[in-house]
Amino acid sequence: MARPVLDNRAARRLFLHRHLLGDAPKGPGKGTDLLGVIRDLGFVQVDSVNTLERAHHMILFARRPAYRPAALHRLIEKDRVLFEHWTHDASVIPTEFYRYWHLPFDRARARLTERWKDWQGAAYLGELDRVLTHVADHGPVRSSDLIAEEHRGQSGGWWNWHPSKAALEYLWRTGALVISGRRGFQKLYDLPERAYPLPCAEARPEPEEAVEWFCQAAMARLGFATSGEIAAFWDHVTPAEAKAWVARGLAAGALQEIDVLGHDGKARRCVARPGVVEEAAALPEAPARVRVLSPFDPALRDRKRAERLFGFFYRIEIFVPAEKRQYGYYVFPLLEGERLIGRIDMKADREAGVLEVSKLWLEPGVRPAKGRLARLEAELERMARLADVGAVRIAPDWVQ
Repeated sequence: MARPVLDNRAARRLFLHRHLLGDAPKGPGKGTDLLGVIRDLGFVQVDSVNTLERAHHMILFARRPAYRPAALHRLIEKDRVLFEHWTHDASVIPTEFYRYWHLPFDRARARLTERWKDWQGAAYLGELDRVLTHVADHGPVRSSDLIAEEHRGQSGGWWNWHPSKAALEYLWRTGALVISGRRGFQKLYDLPERAYPLPCAEARPEPEEAVEWFCQAAMARLGFATSGEIAAFWDHVTPAEAKAWVARGLAAGALQEIDVLGHDGKARRCVARPGVVEEAAALPEAPARVRVLSPFDPALRDRKRAERLFGFFYRIEIFVPAEKRQYGYYVFPLLEGERLIGRIDMKADREAGVLEVSKLWLEPGVRPAKGRLARLEAELERMARLADVGAVRIAPDWVQ
């Protein structure tokens, strides 16, 4: 029996709708509305790069132009309906999902203990009890609060942690501590039961229940996927566990195999819920609005999938020597309707109060038509408000 076929246009439309980019961006972007956005996405990646605004703020802004960073801080630090932990990277996650994170806590404990002995040395293991006692006695701490006197003045950073910093990160990754907030971008670590008393009191699921939840939740947010993509969504189940989950779903009729056509017309076998082809056909076309996306937007996180679906090759060229860069080291993808149409190089000069736009690269076949550039410039005005600068300054030769 022939597999159902999801053509490329329908696949892109379904994918964008599942990632909340298929509808006109509207809504207050705070409170329960903002929490609903993050719940529907599953998580939002946190990143420190701030040439315009941090990645998590840009991800939310692309879906809610009324969003401002203070709304996210309130949900995390005051309302406690979000917590920060690991998916494929550091992310903010709805607290209602917290109970399932006991599985990654346990797996991180088994994996990191030996790995970090080679990476950080064994000294951090001797700091674990001291750090926990300090947090219990004194409340939330930053890593800089715990640096021993003999380490003061040394350079820090990701690759040169002092033992207490490594201990804090290990305790966070394994669930013994949580991030209760940030000051600037520095993490504040606290006891889970003090920051999230109700979620911590919930019964922890058995590993099989957690694996089931992670796979179900990934499938709901992707729309169609391979077992490998299901495993990679949260990065908390193994490829073998996801493959077994797919096999059970196919046998029970809860999943079906479909062929998803890429931008080049080539078919790729995926699994989906029954009826997904009909669902995609009934979805409304995405609005023609131009949106600036974060390089870490969940719709772009899997670079290979973005290239298959949209014909858009993207990478961050931070580690590419300047003379070999095709674009700037950190440029922003542009989405127009259901197409990724190019990338733009810009940064916020907060001292001058200006959003500096230097270069625009449009994809082959995408013309710099007046209407398109007008929509882009309207989006740049909105981005300037997010970055809290008063004006947009576009270089005269910006279109490459």
